Order: sequence, then C-alpha cells, then structure tokens
Amino acid sequence: MLPDGVVRHPIDGEKRLCTEGESVYGEPHDDGYRVWDRSRSKVAAVLAQGIDTGLAANDTILYLGAASGTTVSHVADFAGPTYAVEFAPGPMRELVALAQTRPNIIPLLKNVKRPKTYAHVVESNVDCIIQDVATTKQAKAACDNAQFLSPDGNLILSLKARSEDVTADPHSVYDAARNQLREVYQIQHEASLEPDHQDHHVFIATLQS
Repeated sequence: MLPDGVVRHPIDGEKRLCTEGESVYGEPHDDGYRVWDRSRSKVAAVLAQGIDTGLAANDTILYLGAASGTTVSHVADFAGPTYAVEFAPGPMRELVALAQTRPNIIPLLKNVKRPKTYAHVVESNVDCIIQDVATTKQAKAACDNAQFLSPDGNLILSLKARSEDVTADPHSVYDAARNQLREVYQIQHEASLEPDHQDHHVFIATLQS
C-alpha cells in the first residue's frame, strides 16, 4: 500500500517507485517524478514489498538517522514537517543544504540515543518515526524516542544486524530487538529487507494501548 504522493511511474521502460519533486542525488527523473530506488533506501524497499507502513501524505515525521538525506528527501516530497536527526557533521552539511530546497525538513545535529537533547524542538505526537541508524542498541533508541509518537502513530524501524553485533547470528539479533520493542510497541508487521539490504529487518509497530 503506497501513501499518497508515492506512485509507480513509467521510467526507462518500466514502472518505478517514485515521488514527485526536484532531483537531489542524480536519480532518474522524468516529468517531475524521481525514482526512489529500493536498493538505496530501506523505506523504499519496504514500500516496494507492498507492506502497509501507515505513512500518509502530510504526516509529521521524526526521521532518526537521516544521513545526507537520500531517503529523507523522498519522504519530504509527500510528508509534512520532517525532523531529520543525524549525528555526523559531514552528512549534516549535506542535509542542511537539502533543507534549503525542501523547507519542511528540519535538520537536527543530535544523537538519536539522547532524545532529551532535541525534545524541546521536536513536537509531540508525530505521525511516524522512521529509524535507520548504523549503531548498537537500535531497539532501545526506538523505545526511547517513543515519547514523540502520536497514540495512533507508526514506527518504521530498519534494524541493521551487523551494526548491532557483527559476530551474532542476525536472527538472534532480530529476536532480541523484537522482545525489547514489545515493552513499548505492538508489532504490526515485520519482514526481511533482503536481497535489497543484506542482514536488515524491518519492524512496523504502534504504541502499546
């Protein structure tokens, strides 16, 4: 199920997942539509599988692990205010430049493991938290940031097993994350992101009622 603002548009002889907006990083572009490559974006990989993420047009987004903004730029094409949290100064410079062309992106040079440091900026009751960070304790970060999520909002967590523990079996990593998430969230759906993203697993969740 695709959110409004995400379409399958014919480019290069096939229908490709696209959002409507100006090109950002040299992606194929046609008639105002820009390709959202599932091999470069975990969110695109999830949508390409037909998974219902709960994303909707004009949603307020908290994006944890924004990097230089490849996926954030596509999300911002159809979403409302998009708080983009990134810890590394290098990618943040690119993210700030991106925000010049997409004013609904609010870049925050912060650590996703310390949500108190940006709690005064991020509005409460965001519609969706998207998390894609290459670090340890990814499930804990998702739980700690649940304070910002609307009671009927959604979490889209792309879990990177090798970032959590490079020596562990990925399935044991997913099991541990699942158990920790259930302390705060109700998991609605989960799936592997292979072959697009090796050793990645997505969790779609809502807050515990």
